[in-house]
Amino acid sequence: MITKADKNETRKKRHARVRSKLSGTAARPRLNVYRSNQHIYAQLIDDVQGVTLASASTLDKEVNVESSSNIDAAVKVGELVAKRAVEKGVKAVVFDRGGYLYHGRVKALADAARENGLEF
Repeated sequence: MITKADKNETRKKRHARVRSKLSGTAARPRLNVYRSNQHIYAQLIDDVQGVTLASASTLDKEVNVESSSNIDAAVKVGELVAKRAVEKGVKAVVFDRGGYLYHGRVKALADAARENGLEF
């Protein structure tokens, strides 16, 4: 039987494996996604400087959805992070799905970010 802890350990291993090859720069930051049971978070990270350039999550006031843990909320977060990135002059990013499968909320966030001006 696979427990939730085992699934998260597997995700963390997958994320570490991908992160060893993937890095963000000032010209092309890393779009990182973190998904919890209640919320979804996205950050644009410059790994060279070690700074977050822009971020968005379902906890932001601009994201008004009745449920913060569904695909509609992920779409809103994707739109918001893309809008904030374009305001800072960032168009091209490297997508870091955080070890999660590219499906459901993670895919919805990525598609919304693409539609609102980010290229990856």
